[in-house]
Amino acid sequence: MKILITGAAGFIGFHTVNQFIDEGHEVVGLDNINDYYSPQLKYQRLKEAGIETNEIKWYHSVVSTKNARYSFVRMNLEDKQQLFNLFQKENFDFVINLAAQGGVRYSIENPDVYIQSNIIGFHYILEACRSYPVKHLIHASSSSVYGANTKIPFSEDDKVDSPVSLYAATKKGNELMAHSYSSLYKIPITCLRFFTVYGPWGRPDMAPMLFAKAILNNKPINVFNNGDMSRDFTYVEDIANGIYSASMKVESNYNVLNIGNGFPVNLMNFIEELELALDKKAIKNFMPMQAGDVKSTWANIDKLRDSYAYEPNVKIKQGIEEFIKWVKQYPELV
Repeated sequence: MKILITGAAGFIGFHTVNQFIDEGHEVVGLDNINDYYSPQLKYQRLKEAGIETNEIKWYHSVVSTKNARYSFVRMNLEDKQQLFNLFQKENFDFVINLAAQGGVRYSIENPDVYIQSNIIGFHYILEACRSYPVKHLIHASSSSVYGANTKIPFSEDDKVDSPVSLYAATKKGNELMAHSYSSLYKIPITCLRFFTVYGPWGRPDMAPMLFAKAILNNKPINVFNNGDMSRDFTYVEDIANGIYSASMKVESNYNVLNIGNGFPVNLMNFIEELELALDKKAIKNFMPMQAGDVKSTWANIDKLRDSYAYEPNVKIKQGIEEFIKWVKQYPELV
């Protein structure tokens, strides 16, 4: 089958591309390679996948030198006509929409880009799937939609009416948009609520990379809410496996699924595991809670486990060890 994966130069996108190629599918990757964080890291991910980055031009396809079943195109989702041209040309079976402006804190600083990418861009993805029907659209939502919820673990049946950041609000909005398009036009859509993803080739604006870089360079790390926080840290290859499993089965026209590790890890324990893997102590700068942040996340993954045979396999200690191996192999990207 032919799969479109948007956000293909991103952290989760890179691993998801590898997953689908390994499973024997033909993949078209799409990304605008923006400068929210260093494009060097995005280009390096593409090189790792066999894309000759010197050949990348807007709206032109570049075929991987490692696998002829993978090609990449640079494009903005907001460029509606070019997106429609791509759908018409390629006749996709599945769409995995991972492209989005990420980052809770950045949504407070630069809200405009979240509306452009996460709302308008996703609207055009929906319109393209309506005009050029696909078997299944998988969309990346976020655990951030649970916002100020205090009931844990978070379940897909919980109300998500209290987002505490614009990023979370756009993801909640995406779910509502997906529901309406699925209902009106019978498009099979699954929204996956990702919980804190970490691992090799990660984003430099996220805590694992920020912490590792600071510890290596003898710089202090900011520990918010005085360390009294926990996250459902999920290894990126488990996420890619879950995306694949969810995409291959359509349970209903519209579905929402948590995708996480299934238990929380205290932030201080996470830092301790980083210290062990790096064999170096962190200099901790304890801080109050940040605006837009939440104290705890914890995914109830029963639906994904029971209906899609999803099972996260990588424990936190192993995952951090693999992450630090990558950090030491590519220090210039940290």
